[in-house]
Amino acid sequence: MLDQLRPYVLLVARIALGVIFVFHGSQKFLSSGLAQTTAAFDAMGIPLAVVSAPAVAIIEVVGGIALILGAALPVFGFLLTLVMLGALVFVHLSNGFSVSEGGYEYVLALTAGTMVIALSGGGALAVDALWQRRRQPATV
Repeated sequence: MLDQLRPYVLLVARIALGVIFVFHGSQKFLSSGLAQTTAAFDAMGIPLAVVSAPAVAIIEVVGGIALILGAALPVFGFLLTLVMLGALVFVHLSNGFSVSEGGYEYVLALTAGTMVIALSGGGALAVDALWQRRRQPATV
């Protein structure tokens, strides 16, 4: 029974994580603006803020959409994992565990979730799974 639920649980996880990443990435473009996001990255000591701020924003938006669709999951799951590891190391680790104190618990959860999705195959209605089914030759 649990095996039958797995594809749908992965679908829900993909959509939830994807929405979170699209929201946070779009904030970097729309609410804060890239100039303010870049300044914030620089103030936090994130290397090459002028490059990393737009790169993170793009990866979060495009990667979030990819998670929702279940497309290129190994690639975008890996990229989003790298983004979250960067946030963990450069921003949240020194604040301890609790998210209420700026800690890394939320970032750690997102990191774990993106790693699972990157290696999962995506579950139900994943573009990756549909594409792979089409590529397999028919058995006679």
